[in-house]
This record gives sequence, C-alpha cells and structure tokens, in this order.
Amino acid sequence: MTITDNAVYVGGRRTAEPKTLDETFEVMREHQGVAWIDMLHPDKTELRAVADELNLHHLAVEDALTGHQRSKLERYGETLFVVLRPAEYLDDVEKVKFGEVHVFMGPDFMVSVSHSDFPDIGTVRKRLEAHPDLLAEGPHMILYGILDLIVDEYAPVLDGLQNDIDEIEDQLFSGDREVSKRIYDLLREVIDFQRATRPLDDMMARLVDGLTGEAELEMKRHFRDVADHVTRVTDRADSFRSLLENALTVHSTLVAERQNDEMTRMTETSLAQGEQVKKISSWAAVLFAPTLVAAIYGMNFTNMPELNWYFGYPFALALMLGSGVALYFAFKKRGWL
Repeated sequence: MTITDNAVYVGGRRTAEPKTLDETFEVMREHQGVAWIDMLHPDKTELRAVADELNLHHLAVEDALTGHQRSKLERYGETLFVVLRPAEYLDDVEKVKFGEVHVFMGPDFMVSVSHSDFPDIGTVRKRLEAHPDLLAEGPHMILYGILDLIVDEYAPVLDGLQNDIDEIEDQLFSGDREVSKRIYDLLREVIDFQRATRPLDDMMARLVDGLTGEAELEMKRHFRDVADHVTRVTDRADSFRSLLENALTVHSTLVAERQNDEMTRMTETSLAQGEQVKKISSWAAVLFAPTLVAAIYGMNFTNMPELNWYFGYPFALALMLGSGVALYFAFKKRGWL
C-alpha cells in the first residue's frame, strides 16, 4: 500500500483510523471532520480512487501522477493544488538533491502525495496532533505545517552551499586551475535551487491574500512567518549566485593576468636571447673579416701579384685589422656590442 497514514480529525483530534479509503470518506462526512491522507509514490489506481471521491481536477491529478513539476499553486474551485520541492544537500558531491511533494487541499480534506523519501510528512502530523487546537483550524493548518517543514529544511542546504562557497573563495587565489569547474558546477546547483524556491514568494502571498476575515487572522500570521523564512532563503540564494558569478569573473581575470605575466616573461626571455644573438653575431662578423683576408692570401696560387709585392704582407695585416675595427665600431654604433 502506498498510503502511509490515513486519519479523520474532529475538533483537532484523531477520532478514526479507517482501514479503507471508502471508510475514510464515510467517517469524514458522518462526523463532519477533516480527512488527512498521506501517500508515498502512489500508483494510478489509488490516486484516481481518491480523486474520484474528492472530485479532484484531472489536470492536477495528472501532474501528481507524473511528477517532475515546478513549484506552483493552482486553484480548482474549492480545491487548492500545491507543488513543493523539498531539498537536501549532498556535501560529498556538492549536489542539491530535490524531492517533490504534491498537496490537494479542500474544505474538509488534505491529501499529501510524496514522490521522494524526504521530507518525512509524518513529523508534521505528530507535531500537529500534539496541538489539537492548531489542527482544529482545519486543512489550512496542515498545509502550513507541511510548508514550514519544507522551508525549514532549506536551511541545511544553504549552510552546505555557504561552506563550499567559502572553500572556493580560499581556493580561488591559490592558483588551482580546476577551481573554475567547481565554481560552474556549484553555480548550476544554486540556479536549480532558485528555480525550486523562487516561486514560493508568490505562492505565500497568494495564500495570505486568500485568507479573509477575523477568524483566519491567526492563520495569516502563521503563513506570514513561513513567508519571512522564504524571503530569507531566496535572498541568500540570490547572494550565492552573485558570489559565484563574481568568482567566475575574478577567476577569468586571474587566469588572464597569469597568461599576460607568462607572455611578458617569454618576451623578456626572447629579447634577452636576441641581445645575446646580436653580440655573438657581431663578434663573429668582426672575426670573420680578418679570417677572410687571411684565407685569400693563404691560397698560394702562382699568379697572385700581391705575393711578390714588397708591401704585400703589411698591407694584408692592415686590411685585416682595419676591417675588424670598422665592423666593431659599426656594430657598436647600432648597440649590438
């Protein structure tokens, strides 16, 4: 059975625990009480049986059967259909795990449908049963209890995200090149968390506005309290997104600066090497000129008039010295030496 708990409350007290759904509806109408049916991963037959008896809208029933819905609040006549996205943080993998809870609320009934093993709706039931005066307020108080539980359980998620963001801020300036992937992955989790929580602001405002009259003044206070918690949750989520987006920008800037520094070092090294090449090339040219003259006159061919010339030897020495000195001063003037 997918029905985890099934009871009828009269005056805020649990007066019956029917064995079947037919018995639940019979007792509810006979005693003019409030039926609260809690279901976990319901099958189509059970949910449609509840829907037919309570005249639930077929579109809302289809949503509850298929799941994977966004957070929303819709009214179908006197029936209120609410989709909530509870969450928990998996710190070891830095992921936000989302569940799904669907709520059908009418004047005399509450049907809560869970598509995940968390949160434990049973804790809400126990808390309210310990305060019959609250349960006597009717289905709205049950809805408040479920909302309060889910919103309160967002706090550990935010704390987990905050802790990882603090670690990223320390890692950001350590030079770790893998930090960009961590920032991006965590930013994606924050955005998904925003999608789950942001609609709650409008939902809470609509719930408060839907309560009129002095009799519902206390209920308004309860919903406003949850609304305040929702505002704090969404504000923190917004700040996390801004921090992570700024962290991505800072990381890109730091990477660009490191690349510029590397290019500067490479350029300076290249320039230093170029200066060394200039000096080596200049000295090679200075030495090459005398070597060239000596090589020419060292060939000892028969028909070389300079070999028999009286001033041939001093002329060759002067030519070697002069060419070397001329090249030296030429390179010196250009700053190569």
